[in-house]
Amino acid sequence: MSTSPPLPRPRLAGLRIGLLTESDFVEEEISYYRRRFSEEGADVVLLTRLWGQPSLTFTGHEQRAPLTVSGDLEKLDYAELSGYAALVVPSGQVADRLRFTENVNEPAPAVDLMRRAFRMPKLIKAFSCHALSLVSSAPELIRDRAVTCHNNLVGDVRNMGALYINQDVVADGDLITSRTVAECHLLARAVIEQLDPADEAAA
Repeated sequence: MSTSPPLPRPRLAGLRIGLLTESDFVEEEISYYRRRFSEEGADVVLLTRLWGQPSLTFTGHEQRAPLTVSGDLEKLDYAELSGYAALVVPSGQVADRLRFTENVNEPAPAVDLMRRAFRMPKLIKAFSCHALSLVSSAPELIRDRAVTCHNNLVGDVRNMGALYINQDVVADGDLITSRTVAECHLLARAVIEQLDPADEAAA
């Protein structure tokens, strides 16, 4: 009697991945991350600035699809962040919207979140396309780090002191970046491989 080969183990079982969101997100990209990370056993949490509300519903860029988010990024102090394995900032206008601050002399809550995240080397930080614009007011976070980004953002990241690499995906330790939304599958793969290096080495 033939037996089916065992299913591969979920590579991210027990891990939590935060996905930052806002309006004008790219629907296919968000759907892909949620599906792909979940396939590997991860708990995928949608995060945003909730402005004191229990949840907010955002609208996608292409199909105007709705997306309801209840995860509050302002509540992610160091203790809460320690429960996450990765934070992903996607393409579209997500980063630009999240870097808004009412007081120009104070950083946006999402920028404060990134400052905390970059102090935690075990936490993967992943940025797609234009997403590095989120940390434009905190250039020290990516100074001297190897990154890629959308062509339109190359001058900005160089001015921030980063080392632009002309590749689709660049992994520099806990910092993973991709060129455009078209490489979202490569970004997800790099995150998975970074979180499960033992499995990759055995492959």
